[in-house]
Amino acid sequence: MEKTPGEQELLKRAKQYDEAALGEIYDRYAPRIYAYIYGQVGDPHLAEDLVGDVFVRVVQAIRSERLWHTSFSAWLHRIAHNIVVDHYRRRSPILSERLDEVWVPQAETDPRNMVEVAQDYERLRRALRCLTRGQQEVLVLRFGQGLTARETAEILSKTTGAVKIMQHRAVTTLRRRLAGSMSA
Repeated sequence: MEKTPGEQELLKRAKQYDEAALGEIYDRYAPRIYAYIYGQVGDPHLAEDLVGDVFVRVVQAIRSERLWHTSFSAWLHRIAHNIVVDHYRRRSPILSERLDEVWVPQAETDPRNMVEVAQDYERLRRALRCLTRGQQEVLVLRFGQGLTARETAEILSKTTGAVKIMQHRAVTTLRRRLAGSMSA
């Protein structure tokens, strides 16, 4: 996600503490940051609170001139990632499955199809549990948020190559697990 000319001007105004620019940044980026955080925590109220924390940190970073170096969007996601990590550090380190809130199957009326959809859903849940937390985060950022490998690497403090390897391993593991469960 490269900066558009309008985005460059907006970010320049934000660096000068322009309240309207800061508000516009919030309006533009908050929905994506909310979607990312909600996907991690699964609680809409907590996600809203954490989004607020992200933008408080953004303003603090701007004031202390700790600014982004490449992609503003990746920088925001990195802050969101750190806030989620901090949240889980303060709580017990439970990896909770959030597929229920992220994936909603289409309504089925045929009972046979309903059973098949439920079985497919459960196979996917079991396969996702086999992934590491890092692999899950890569898949959420790459496919759920539509970020590039470079942006994902910046958020997770990894190299682009490491992100591509994690993504490949995650997809390979899912493919193998799902193929194995289909033949069982």
